[in-house]
Amino acid sequence: MTDDAYLFLVDGATEGPGVPPAELGEPACMDTSAVSAWLAAHDVTAVSPRLRIVPPEETDLIPSGAERLPVPLSEEELTRLRRRQAPAATTAIEDELLAYRDCADGRDELLARALAAGVPVHRVAELTGEDLRVVQAVSQP
Repeated sequence: MTDDAYLFLVDGATEGPGVPPAELGEPACMDTSAVSAWLAAHDVTAVSPRLRIVPPEETDLIPSGAERLPVPLSEEELTRLRRRQAPAATTAIEDELLAYRDCADGRDELLARALAAGVPVHRVAELTGEDLRVVQAVSQP
């Protein structure tokens, strides 16, 4: 698997796998000279209905023989692309997973601050729902 997303061209005007890059806003890669040259070489524009993009883990969706170009995406752009491709039934749970990730971000620092402020280890575990051993591990220098 590659770390790059891929731009590619589909046959036909509107159907095909992937997401039209225009639906993601304005991915930064679209302003690069490499992408501009590739688009010009294939006589298409950035808003062409034939142009699609897939995340790195979905490159197997690219039709065999399709013209393709690897492009880097920021983490935010990649998240938008993955969400745009996700079936509607999964977007609600993906929202919950993103919220969990945001809450869990900086967990160890928060636990350490609570312990440094004098909150007892057992109380930190109780308030956070974390395993007592996890909180104790954070309290060890």
